[in-house]
Amino acid sequence: MIGCYDFCGHYEWTFGWFERTGGHALVRAYWYEAIYLDAQTHARDLIAKEGFEGMAKYWGHTLLEESPSLGFTITQRPDVFRIDFHDCPSRGFLLRNGLKNYRDYCDHCMGWTGPLLKDCGFTIDGEHNHLGQCWWEMRKPDPKRGISPPGATSGSKDARLLPNWKGPGAVIDRYVQASDPDAKEPRST
Repeated sequence: MIGCYDFCGHYEWTFGWFERTGGHALVRAYWYEAIYLDAQTHARDLIAKEGFEGMAKYWGHTLLEESPSLGFTITQRPDVFRIDFHDCPSRGFLLRNGLKNYRDYCDHCMGWTGPLLKDCGFTIDGEHNHLGQCWWEMRKPDPKRGISPPGATSGSKDARLLPNWKGPGAVIDRYVQASDPDAKEPRST
């Protein structure tokens, strides 16, 4: 059995190998089939059955295991479940160890959560800056709703309020009511 951090390096290598071997479509198929349909059936079942409470149970437990130093915050309201990562342990491990084998490691999160949430009747907005910081808001779909302004949902815990959110090396990828990782809006710095 490999440890959590070794797993992150393995994931990074696997995504890069799939992309070189079969292109981006193969990477996406892996995220969908191996992660969403196979490895995360328990998350899908829990969220489909319990909605926001299921999200709280799943991510509350999982993130505590991955980030015991609490590099994240969770905000839950009646109409939204939000996660802000101030220091993602997975991406942080890759950055600290100079591991770069795939163009956007962070996209794998949207690669399996987007389809899962869509199948459970939810949608997800989010951004990541490629520096181990991101945020996700999960809600019921609403075609008229746009991205919440910084601080509107999670107050001072909003990752976009961090001093280095748009610092050196930051490239912002944004997803609006996304169900797949290719639903990104144009990047900004």
